[in-house]
Amino acid sequence: MTDDAKDLPGRPTPEGVDDATVEALGALSEALETTERARGHLYTFHQLTGEADLALGDAVEKLRAAGHGEVADRIEAELVGRNVVEGRWTFQLVEDYDDGYWTAFREHERRARDELAGGVRHLFEARMKQERRTHGQPGHEAGPSGGAV
Repeated sequence: MTDDAKDLPGRPTPEGVDDATVEALGALSEALETTERARGHLYTFHQLTGEADLALGDAVEKLRAAGHGEVADRIEAELVGRNVVEGRWTFQLVEDYDDGYWTAFREHERRARDELAGGVRHLFEARMKQERRTHGQPGHEAGPSGGAV
């Protein structure tokens, strides 16, 4: 890491934060970002499962209209509105994830960042940007004209 990379406009490395800590916090941040992606997929699962259940209800009505009442009744009774896991619909899975693992993960990442880097976010990425950009080249500015990285 060059000295220039440590002194980023708008994102200086706090005094006493060494390279190993910046790297460790970067890994922690990356892990958090992965949970954010997982959460997004969980919401996708929630929405797709709900859409499937509504489509299933439509299919049941079409089966019934086509004269297949017994099949429609069976599917409606046993599958429409069914829990996806024991005792839970997908919204409950989303709530449990949000209130439990995701919230705990975010709190631990924030607390580590607060304790080790004065709360500064994305130090690792800010250093990477400083190293990889072409200084003086349009589109490679350190940050917007307001000064933030």
